[in-house]
Amino acid sequence: MSDLAQIGVTGLAVMGRNLARNLARNGYTVAVHNRSYERTRRLVDEFGHEGTFVPSESMADFVASLARPRAVIIMVKAGGPTDAVIDELVPLMEEGDIIIDAGNAHFADTRRREQSLREHGLHFVGTGVSGGEEGALLGPSIMPGGSPESYQKLGPIFEKISAKVDGTPCCVHIGPDGAGHFVKMVHNGIEYADMQLIAEAYDLLRAGLGATPAEIADIFRTWNTGDLESFLIEITADVLSQIDADTGQAFVDIVLDQAEQKGTGRWTVQSALDLGVPITGIAEATFARSLSGHADQRAAARDAFGTSVSAVVVEDRDQFIEDVRAALYASKIVAYAQGFDHIQAGSEEYNWNIDRGAVSTIWRGGCIIRARFLNRIREAYDENQDLKSLMVAPYFADAVNAGVPAWRRVVAAAAAAGIPTPAFSSSLSYFDGLRASRLPASLIQGLRDNFGAHTYKRTDREGTFHVEWAGDKKEHNA
Repeated sequence: MSDLAQIGVTGLAVMGRNLARNLARNGYTVAVHNRSYERTRRLVDEFGHEGTFVPSESMADFVASLARPRAVIIMVKAGGPTDAVIDELVPLMEEGDIIIDAGNAHFADTRRREQSLREHGLHFVGTGVSGGEEGALLGPSIMPGGSPESYQKLGPIFEKISAKVDGTPCCVHIGPDGAGHFVKMVHNGIEYADMQLIAEAYDLLRAGLGATPAEIADIFRTWNTGDLESFLIEITADVLSQIDADTGQAFVDIVLDQAEQKGTGRWTVQSALDLGVPITGIAEATFARSLSGHADQRAAARDAFGTSVSAVVVEDRDQFIEDVRAALYASKIVAYAQGFDHIQAGSEEYNWNIDRGAVSTIWRGGCIIRARFLNRIREAYDENQDLKSLMVAPYFADAVNAGVPAWRRVVAAAAAAGIPTPAFSSSLSYFDGLRASRLPASLIQGLRDNFGAHTYKRTDREGTFHVEWAGDKKEHNA
């Protein structure tokens, strides 16, 4: 029994290899397998000194090398490749064994797989892993779903290899079936919004101040010492400081301005639409990436309309920088508030009972969106688990209120100059819509009743009503 591995990893590309190394470094005996044995052999040859690996050429030998209940982590591409590996594993495993998908799977696929494998007596654990290849090796944020029984075995392992903040592991059991991958999906949606907001802040500083990338890098380094302290702000300064070796230009100026995406942002927006959750900042960030990739349309628009941007009038350089910082922070709060609203809606829809405070705790380290203010989010949910919106928690309400004047100045200046700020602007509109005493949705309901007899409700009495618009225009109970 001592010769058997405690956990296995199949799929040894960069993420799988680094996760296997992380496990071995933490004292676990790790079974390793890859479709191409050359990759398995290379892992053992290069990193065998880091711990104990048990390599296998065949899937059957790989499964046989694991102690029961067996636990296998799948690290292959989402979709068909994941299903293919599962189909290969199932006949080789026994009741009570655990299959873990630690890739970026769609949560609906995870729910389907969990139900199917449950019928075979197997546990299927969809697990979000954030932190990129470095996090996988040094300690990621881990978001496992699946059954409580599976977490009894996996919890101690995952908590040991995860990032730690103040001694607390960045790993918690999120909830049943697809909860882990759902939370990872929303995490990635917030990541989209965060990066778009940072990019807009950079664009405003460059157009508004005429600042160089190196100067803006210094501004971001300063911001990283305050409330905006985060991994993304930190690496933004690194990217803006980089000089291209071939041309001597700023690295950011030689990178093609067409942002790519792997689909998790799109999944987040689609899910939010299904659940009726207005994640406007995340949606605009996703669409901004899409727009950047439509090179032919952008070229046609440049030919038709030109590319001129009016000067941004900056009377006080330091004040403008502070305005952009405040607008960035307020917009960032909106993005996280919308993300946590989305998590709550998913939790209610699928009966997951997700603890939003626990989610914010495990996002403090290891993951891409780790940031100082996640401590504030945890405190907000610790104080009131039934928050209607993260924005109304006292700390965040104060922060947003303090930033509103700067937020409005920045968005107005960008609109006047012709600088696109879709995430800043939509976040401000969301804030104004959320706090409005009355929205023009009343007119929309009237129009819907007029053309489609969709009915409406009144402000002064209960019931549902309809006006005979094509007839006597009298109101009737619907």
